[in-house]
Amino acid sequence: MAKPISLEKILFSQGFGTRRYCSDLVYAGLVKLQDKVADDPEERIATEGLVLNVEGRDWEYHEKAYLAFNKPPNYECSHKTTHHPSVYSLLPAPFVERGLQCVGRLDYDTTGLLLISDDGQFIHKMTTPKKNIGKVYEITTPDPITQDQINHLIKGVILDDDPKPCYATDCKQLSENILAMTIVEGRYHQVKRMMAAVGNHVAKLHRVEIGAYVMPADLAEGQWRWLYPDDLKQLSKSIST
Repeated sequence: MAKPISLEKILFSQGFGTRRYCSDLVYAGLVKLQDKVADDPEERIATEGLVLNVEGRDWEYHEKAYLAFNKPPNYECSHKTTHHPSVYSLLPAPFVERGLQCVGRLDYDTTGLLLISDDGQFIHKMTTPKKNIGKVYEITTPDPITQDQINHLIKGVILDDDPKPCYATDCKQLSENILAMTIVEGRYHQVKRMMAAVGNHVAKLHRVEIGAYVMPADLAEGQWRWLYPDDLKQLSKSIST
């Protein structure tokens, strides 16, 4: 069990501002513990199962943050955007303050499951192809998807910037114009370029699954939720080969 730490340090670690500002939050009576107003920023608190209330909002303590986010269209996965607003603008300010990063990026017009964390090891694990963690995308195309195209995607296609074949590990045709495709890599515009390479085009792209973790049906666009140990185990499951 982790040792109790000061309330000021807890607030700072969760992204509520500088240590001085966190102390001021306590002195201003804006922090509650178990419905009781805290008055000492140096009070040592056990963090296991801790839920703070800061400025009227409940906040679970997490030493490292792991989030599932349902990305809407027309948002960029960057802190420094170019033409569209940032996905981080849809998150509570403490997440930005503590330096959360997207675990791999989705294009601005791609929607669906996005992971966000401040754990560098987790980010590396989830993005390296060596871990063989599949990502499932639902692809909507303007033209019917043919069996020849599916066979080509599984066999592998050559993209113009790399002689190494780029392939789908699985393809399931959901309808004439919708394909669920699994990949383990994350090359630039990979899915769109793969579909173009087999003679089709991506009209809509939506990520629904990472590892064995399926985006919850009740997670609305633009909304996030904490990931817990069981969720992380699902995310880390490699695809069968």
